[in-house]
Amino acid sequence: MQLNRKPSAQEEKLLELLVGKSAITIPENWKEGLLVRSMDDDGMGSLHLFPQGQVSDERVFGKRVSEFQFKDLDGVEVIVSLHIDNNGSLFEQDVWKTDFGKLLSFPG
Repeated sequence: MQLNRKPSAQEEKLLELLVGKSAITIPENWKEGLLVRSMDDDGMGSLHLFPQGQVSDERVFGKRVSEFQFKDLDGVEVIVSLHIDNNGSLFEQDVWKTDFGKLLSFPG
């Protein structure tokens, strides 16, 4: 079982990019108390997001609010999506490396 933790600097930078591209307004203090938990995705880098440190596995997917695409170091396309729950709170950072391989690097 993965532990809840603060996002790494690279994870936070990617989240900032996704929040900036969001189709909805996300509160300016979204980083305060944010905890993450790595998803079981064979190393692609997806995260469960827990705003304000409020951990709950009872939340339900709402919708995708932004997306970003880049090439990993090996040239494979990576698509990253930001999802909110049905109450409008940050829910997931979904990372899909199109060959289902491990993420080698973050963009930027």
